[in-house]
Amino acid sequence: MTIDTPFTPGNCAVVTGGASGIGLAAAKLFAAMGLNVVIADLPGERLARAAAEVAAASPNGAKGALAASTDVSQLAEVEALEKAATSAFGPVAVLMNNAGIGPGSSILASDWQAWRRVVDVNLWGIIHGAKVFAPGMIASGRQAMIVNTGSKQGITTPPGDPAYNLSKAGVKAFTEALQHELRNVEGCKVTAHLLIPGFVFTSLTAHGRGQKPAGAWTPEQTVAFMMGELKAGTFYILCPDNETSRALDERRMAWAIGDIIENRPPLSRWHKDYAEAFKKSVADL
Repeated sequence: MTIDTPFTPGNCAVVTGGASGIGLAAAKLFAAMGLNVVIADLPGERLARAAAEVAAASPNGAKGALAASTDVSQLAEVEALEKAATSAFGPVAVLMNNAGIGPGSSILASDWQAWRRVVDVNLWGIIHGAKVFAPGMIASGRQAMIVNTGSKQGITTPPGDPAYNLSKAGVKAFTEALQHELRNVEGCKVTAHLLIPGFVFTSLTAHGRGQKPAGAWTPEQTVAFMMGELKAGTFYILCPDNETSRALDERRMAWAIGDIIENRPPLSRWHKDYAEAFKKSVADL
């Protein structure tokens, strides 16, 4: 299935978490395509620098870029973002709910306030974005799309960061429900899509490293892949990287759901009695 995409010069795109990583790469590409771009992120020098980069990428210069200080976990701030974007550039054609954090977590040892912050930003930030922006996008009567950034960790839920996994599993479920509702609204031309990045070298994944690991993709590679999938009408935008193929991702995801089907222990891929069986199941890849 091929869909008409809203990446037409002059249209408005809003990117949360737009001051770095995948969000900034997407904002710069959208700007280079002639879209008017609003980047939303926490206030500070990083947001100001990102706005200058987006403006430099735009054929319209500073007139085609707007920086909006926004904490997506706060509904009122997302409502203010929507008003600022539409006041500056008209109806929003592309909303990329991308803001996210992942500080690492443990159920027994972590500060619960850290858990709440992860869920508030990663999950509630996306819920706020969709709830606030979707009505106006639908009402415009124009082709539009909402892209929510999920994670493979929200599907295979590996041990090590349960707060992040929880939030991203919620993003998957929410985005699936959002697409279902949108396609059942009479006359609606808005679609929803779930971006599932692979290993991408960003500030979130750097962990003190100054150079990109060989196995990682750049944010720009991830966004280029995303654009190809959006043009094809893909909902689950499952990105590979330099160390993980789609085939391997599929086996990992199939194994995860197999824990339920075959009544294995949860997270059996990392269980001492099942880890070797999993390794054998992907040995041919």
